[in-house]
Amino acid sequence: VVEVDGTHANREVGEDKPDKAGTAYPENKVYRGVCSNHICDMSVGDDVMITGPTGAEMLLPEDPEANIVMLATGTGIAPMRSYMRLLFKDAAGANSDGSRKFKGLAWLFMGVPYSASLLYDDEHKEYKDKYPDQFRFDYAISREQKNAAGQKMYIQTKMAEYAEELWEMMQDEKTHIYMCGLKGMESGMAECFGPIAEKNGKDWAEFAKAMK
Repeated sequence: VVEVDGTHANREVGEDKPDKAGTAYPENKVYRGVCSNHICDMSVGDDVMITGPTGAEMLLPEDPEANIVMLATGTGIAPMRSYMRLLFKDAAGANSDGSRKFKGLAWLFMGVPYSASLLYDDEHKEYKDKYPDQFRFDYAISREQKNAAGQKMYIQTKMAEYAEELWEMMQDEKTHIYMCGLKGMESGMAECFGPIAEKNGKDWAEFAKAMK
């Protein structure tokens, strides 16, 4: 990733050096990505040091019967894609007889501004076709969809359509919720589930904190 004379810069005029392809912009302010450029400048056979995962918040539970609810906006779909591949596609998630180790329910809510921004839609449809009882997905396309009240369709708006069902799932200790993307999803969750929590004699903020 290279941006010349853009909004951001991590190399001032005169600081940009040629990459492996010999490309350089010494007369411009330049922003160069870190990881992608590091990889592009490597040669076949070079060693790459990879560390992680760090922490435990984004690791899947070991219980094969867990329920996995995934909330993603834009490129926040990346970790969710790795989960779904493990659950429904990769050999690491398969038993010796070819059946899948995962026996629970995985439910994806993905938010994007336009349908053209939907990533991996073909994979989601494939999982749904192969595992209809174990995989669900719902899209919130904010610039193209509205709910019955005429509001733009954000993730919390889409989740509100299944609020009672999702709230019931959250009462099960086997349910795990993962979020990646816009920070506003947290306030969106409060907007969606705050009233239901109150109706059931619970404070959403405390309930959400206990889930972490």
